[in-house]
Amino acid sequence: MPSATRTPQTPAVRSAARARSASGSLFLLLIAVCTAVTAANIYLAAPLLPLIAHDFGTIPAAVAWIASVAQLGYAAGLLFFAPLGDRVDRRRLVGWLSVATTAALLVAAVAPGTAALAAAVFVAAAATVVPQLLVPLVAARAPADRRARHVAAVIAGLFTGIVAARVVGGLAGQAFGWRWVFAGSAVLTLALGLATALALPAERRERRGGLFSGIAELPGLLRRSPDLWRACVRQAGMFGAWSALWTSLALLLTGPGYGLSTATAGLFGLFGLTASAVAPLAGGLVDRFGAAKVVGAAYVLAAVAVPLFWLGGQVLPALFAAAVAIHAALVASHVANQTLALTTTSAPATANTAYVVSGFAGGALASAVAGPAFGHWGWGGVCAVAGVWLVLGWTTTVRGGRRCRRGAVRGG
Repeated sequence: MPSATRTPQTPAVRSAARARSASGSLFLLLIAVCTAVTAANIYLAAPLLPLIAHDFGTIPAAVAWIASVAQLGYAAGLLFFAPLGDRVDRRRLVGWLSVATTAALLVAAVAPGTAALAAAVFVAAAATVVPQLLVPLVAARAPADRRARHVAAVIAGLFTGIVAARVVGGLAGQAFGWRWVFAGSAVLTLALGLATALALPAERRERRGGLFSGIAELPGLLRRSPDLWRACVRQAGMFGAWSALWTSLALLLTGPGYGLSTATAGLFGLFGLTASAVAPLAGGLVDRFGAAKVVGAAYVLAAVAVPLFWLGGQVLPALFAAAVAIHAALVASHVANQTLALTTTSAPATANTAYVVSGFAGGALASAVAGPAFGHWGWGGVCAVAGVWLVLGWTTTVRGGRRCRRGAVRGG
């Protein structure tokens, strides 16, 4: 009978459903905006280096290491703070980390010298791991058929924040001075961090082991979960290829081939907006076709982008196309791999730490190799590094996947 197969919805039920949907959308929007602001703090110093050098009476090359300090701080924060999402109330953790980041940014704004500034930047970057605490929560709260799309919304916010730091941060620093950029970021971080903390649900967590025992669990978690290991390695290859090309691009654009100014070369960061636009589309594709197919398509797109970058050494329009392609490939791979990493174990925050640290390590190592490659072999050497990282990221996991399948067959 129809009444037995379908329960009619009253206007009150439909209204309640719409209210829950609107509330969930506002919550997701708040998290995406908070992610954008906090992620920007990691890259805030990079576009301000010339202004910082001028203020301290030195040359930009003498303070360039401060940007690297921010990356080291973020890596430390990922290892020590991100796994706490499985052990402590995220509401309190997000609130305290936002306060710590704000205090560090204010110290940076009044720093009397490079040592004090570097220390403040390190602390701010270490405490600004809030996005990696929020992504597992978003994945857990999302409906199963829309999980990747919800994760993609947060990733879009993250890439938007990176672009804002490089482009808007540099313009604001030129207009108001670099100290005011740090101060303004402190205000935004505090406001959005506390607002997000208040919006998060209170959690009761059963403490397992010591407070930082999640770090010790990382190797075992990777061994027990082939899907997590595969996501980590593939994203390390993809992020490494992107990092090699993107961190070396300014050397090509400001060199004798193109002779662009530093400011004009910096506008290439706007191609990062491609990532923000692609993220929702990638999320829908993951929900529909699965993570493996989307990662495979992303690797094909990245493989096309590398020769385009090589051609861009002589033809500027090829660089435009390559920049769009590599960002689209990076974010599609990121959405798919991170969704897989978050849903393949019973400890999503610890798994997310393994995933993000692996990607960061792949990117940092590729960037370190790309610099000398450019010095010895020019732009072609950088493109070769990117190609090698893609090959390693894909072929290593293909062989590993075959071993896992053969083991499963023998075990059956």
